Amino acid sequence: MPRPIEARIDLAALRHNYLVARKHATRHARAAKAWAVVKANAYGHGLRRAALALGDVADGFALLDLEEAITLREAGIRQPILLLEGFFEAADLTVCAERGLTVVVHCLEQLQMLRQAALPVRLPIYLKLNSGMHRLGLTAEQLPAARRELAVSPSVGTVTLMTHFAEADGDGGQRCIAWQLERFAEMTAGWAAAAAFPVSLANSAAILRYPQTAHDWVRPGIMLYGGSPFADQDAASFDLKPVMTLASRILAVQEIAVGERVGYGGTFVAQRPTRVGIVACGYADGYPRHAPGGTPIVVAGRRTQTLGRVSMDMLACNLTDLPDAGVHSPVVLWGDGLPADEVATAAGTISYELFCALARRVPVREV
Repeated sequence: MPRPIEARIDLAALRHNYLVARKHATRHARAAKAWAVVKANAYGHGLRRAALALGDVADGFALLDLEEAITLREAGIRQPILLLEGFFEAADLTVCAERGLTVVVHCLEQLQMLRQAALPVRLPIYLKLNSGMHRLGLTAEQLPAARRELAVSPSVGTVTLMTHFAEADGDGGQRCIAWQLERFAEMTAGWAAAAAFPVSLANSAAILRYPQTAHDWVRPGIMLYGGSPFADQDAASFDLKPVMTLASRILAVQEIAVGERVGYGGTFVAQRPTRVGIVACGYADGYPRHAPGGTPIVVAGRRTQTLGRVSMDMLACNLTDLPDAGVHSPVVLWGDGLPADEVATAAGTISYELFCALARRVPVREV
């Protein structure tokens, strides 16, 4: 018998969440389209699986790696595919042209490689401007040189302007978005052609709270997978459904007395007689090792808490007030009935990390 742990992927929920994203985006931009961001193996949900599930509804797919883009093309995906970090060397450009890819251009060196490339077609590009994130993107000082490169490059096709919001998910989101939009407008003000270019700005947080940023293309990421980008508002309030449910079972039950300890380091000390359930899930499965005792968990449909430290292959939970729970009882670590955002908050992280950390040894089942 296989070890009793699995990740269930709800493909209908994924499709539902994509349509929610596009609905939000079109409130202020009738023609807004949505890239389904499937980078990092679709946030741990499976690149090919996610793309095929969205294949007949998604306007396009955005990811990082050229090999992943090729994988989607070979799987039959014909929508636009956007490489969010662009290309890394000149040799990549030929493949991008052959596969009909769109590339982000975020530095002068990439523009120079484009100008020097002898491509059979003109490549559509997303020109990324650094409006305050200070991660990738051309600065205001670099824009004149970039415009000169674009004017003489035989390899550049359609141009879309983009930037990325740094704090759309924070308390000062409105102020920070307004500041970045102002910077973006200043950077393009003296560029007559810019007025005719499509624009892509909004990530999940901006789509949900600031739909006026939608413009021509939006880039939903975490919301596709049923996670909220906000600490103060859960995913369900936006009609988002969990896509990944990490599920297991109780392996054993221990009855301990007052004063007895649980797990490595004995960090949990029983203050009353306690029934301890041992779950077949640990940090080698992708559960966060740093999740403290008290992190929520669902056993046999009822909420309880973890106890002590997370081990490599197991963790403990409190069954004292769940008399009907025992060996073989079903457990939900996150997902259906227990938002991943809640578990992530308890562990001092974000749901993005939980999803992406799912271990390869955990079987995945589509539902």
